[in-house]
Amino acid sequence: MMNIKDFKNIYFVGIGGIGMSAIARYFKAIGKNVYGYDKTQTLLTGELEKEGIGIVFNDGIQQIPEIYLNKEETLVVYTPAIPSNHEQLTFFKKENFLLMKRAQVLGFLSDPLNGVGIAGTHGKTTVSSLTAHIFKSSALDCNAFLGGISRNYNTNLLLSKTSPWVVLEADEFDRSFLQLHPQVAVVTSMDADHLDIYGKKEELEKTFQDYVRQIKKGGHLVHKKGLPLKPSDVNLYSYSLEEEADFYAKNLKLVQGLYQFDLVHPEGCIEGLKLSYPGRINVENAIAASAVALICGVSQDELRFALNNFKGVRRRFDYRIKSENLVFIDDYAHHPKELWESISSVKAIYPNKKITGIFQPHLYTRTRDFADGFAESLDLLDEIILLDIYPARELPIEGISSNLILDKMTKKGRICSKEELIEQIEQSEIEVLLTLGAGDIDKLVKPLEHTMNQRIKC
Repeated sequence: MMNIKDFKNIYFVGIGGIGMSAIARYFKAIGKNVYGYDKTQTLLTGELEKEGIGIVFNDGIQQIPEIYLNKEETLVVYTPAIPSNHEQLTFFKKENFLLMKRAQVLGFLSDPLNGVGIAGTHGKTTVSSLTAHIFKSSALDCNAFLGGISRNYNTNLLLSKTSPWVVLEADEFDRSFLQLHPQVAVVTSMDADHLDIYGKKEELEKTFQDYVRQIKKGGHLVHKKGLPLKPSDVNLYSYSLEEEADFYAKNLKLVQGLYQFDLVHPEGCIEGLKLSYPGRINVENAIAASAVALICGVSQDELRFALNNFKGVRRRFDYRIKSENLVFIDDYAHHPKELWESISSVKAIYPNKKITGIFQPHLYTRTRDFADGFAESLDLLDEIILLDIYPARELPIEGISSNLILDKMTKKGRICSKEELIEQIEQSEIEVLLTLGAGDIDKLVKPLEHTMNQRIKC
């Protein structure tokens, strides 16, 4: 097969996806012609266009620029989320273009380097972004393909001309991470998810086992304590928040909304670390990232500096407004466990304030499979507004709607359309507002932010 770096033109089907966009940015950075299709215009597609990447939002074949119709010079990269009847993808397949899934390309680009593959049903975006930031702040430096937009660098792609390290978000969806062969792997969690793909939790766990067996011989696995992982020929380390493990925190305390802690590690203890990123769950994420950094040779001083100036990730515990009387936080949480962690973290920071949550369920199958868990987590809120389910790649399932969650909650909530939401919020007494979900709820963040800022001015 021709080396994919030899292709002049790279066409992306689904270019607006967070993982796809990082690879598109990479090919643009090394001088390739880059173009692509996506279904809808978003903040991210707008950023790609400003960087000189062309994007069309109609899947007609006539939308493809002429140079990308030369199959000898064009590589087509696609995401498995694209439907099989997509007109452009169907054309590329029929004309025998070289097609590669996003995960295949990521594996090809990362295999020659020292990969740090960070996997898990929750937490992988924050851990990978923080790990990359620690490496970037140290003598190690790194490349990185991230699953979120780092606030420190305003991108999901980090490049280095000299570092052999590459930090990767290893995605379990569609078993994509089986294309990776990392030197260091992290597994943060293996809770039941993507059951539309795996069928049952046991199959998902088996695939995680397959992933850690792909760690390069003599490499390292860092995993959340208690996960039943059994790799071979690698160095094994556990981590936890406060439970004794190879890496864990002690003397954890909340100081003016941010956490300070001592980090216990196999060689001793690093005292007085300060994490500039809020949320108790993010302390656990920081421990995972710190474990990787120390194993790979980052110094204690470099680690201390990096933790203290990490600005976070867009849509991960993302403060939009932080004033004395009004707080607005946006979060990507879309699984019951993630919701529980996010809402609990907010309650710990603001124990005496009313917390209003707006949640958009993501996928009909996920809503069906985890309705009880969603209801239990959302009951932590003082007030809840549910939006309709964001279908993503799915067709509706009869009897499955946001009402399924609402009916199982013990607290009263209400369902609201996206069109009515701003008016509903204008009429509500808001102290802390929390937007939650992985669909297109992000399009409502700026309008909500504007509405809340107008309230502050008044």
